[in-house]
Amino acid sequence: MRMSKKTNTLLFILGGTVFNIIVTVLCFIFFLFIFTRFLFPHLPDGSIAWMLPINFAASIAASFLVYRQTIKLIMKKVDMEKYFVPIFVWKTKPFSPGSS
Repeated sequence: MRMSKKTNTLLFILGGTVFNIIVTVLCFIFFLFIFTRFLFPHLPDGSIAWMLPINFAASIAASFLVYRQTIKLIMKKVDMEKYFVPIFVWKTKPFSPGSS
């Protein structure tokens, strides 16, 4: 059974979202481990208050980088136009500087 491009696109987006969430959680756990194991004993009391937001932001940034590299790898191996519907379709030609 062959799936349509729309179904492939939907499954790709859902899979990418789940992948990104899992990578974010894994990065958060990893950074939390690094912080509590190596940094926390050397910091003053109350450092937990600023550590969690920084840890969360670092996890999001790291997961973004991992996700971006994974998508680049997939795009090299898979012909995206063949299997997926474009998400953003231009009804008119997009503006490009220097064109009249």
